[in-house]
Amino acid sequence: MQAEGIAFVTGASRGIGSAIALELARRGFEVWASMREPEHGAGLAARAALTGAKLRVVHLDVTRPETIDLPDGMRVLVNNAGIEGSQLPVEHAPIEEWRTLFETNLFGLLEVTRRSIPKLRAGGGVVCNVGSASVLVPMPFFAAYRASKAAVSALGESLRTELAPFGIRVLEILPGAIDTDMLVRSDHAPEAVGRAGYTEMAERVHRVRRNPALAPTPTEQAAVAIADAILNDGAPLRVAPDPMGAALLAAWRAQDDEATMRPMLAFFTGREAG
Repeated sequence: MQAEGIAFVTGASRGIGSAIALELARRGFEVWASMREPEHGAGLAARAALTGAKLRVVHLDVTRPETIDLPDGMRVLVNNAGIEGSQLPVEHAPIEEWRTLFETNLFGLLEVTRRSIPKLRAGGGVVCNVGSASVLVPMPFFAAYRASKAAVSALGESLRTELAPFGIRVLEILPGAIDTDMLVRSDHAPEAVGRAGYTEMAERVHRVRRNPALAPTPTEQAAVAIADAILNDGAPLRVAPDPMGAALLAAWRAQDDEATMRPMLAFFTGREAG
């Protein structure tokens, strides 16, 4: 596709969202960078203005439908807004936290998407959902987060089929380790470490996430890969914007479910794979 028209980005105040907004503006889109607190976007608009790019900051909270106001002329929707939650075993994670995660990561995304479809249908375009490469591995203590992202993955598969006749492509971006505030905030021993029976596994999770070999990818680099996929009419449904995500996606594509899960289960439980 050509970089023209409006690209609407949710969760654009920081991290991947702000980097995508700036990159799409640099490519030639008129970007509407939406966020819950627009005052946090003043620097974003100023950075875009320095290069002559077109970017405006708008208010949007995906969990409050009354704030969703999408423009005519949309060609791209980037669903980036999301939250992570705590790192607890399923038996200890409060059901309220599951609901909070799904309200933002799934239902908020869904409401923005369903309202965007008539706008995109007018001229074709792209729905780009920022998911997580964590859906490709049986990561313990992230069940609620992974489940919310897996639901988005299933939604994207159906949307890909439904929207194809209208010239609307669907992408699922699967980031691994990206250098964002969310990654920094999650860099701690899982809350599961204090729960009976889960301490050893939680310590393993913490060690693997702090492996120096898993250095995070800069947000600007990830944004370039995401923008490339948005503009590439031949891009596959699932795209990884960083080396970790790409490795996990390649392994997932190459193996069946059990072959993928056995070594992961062996590592996290400390038992040999059967």
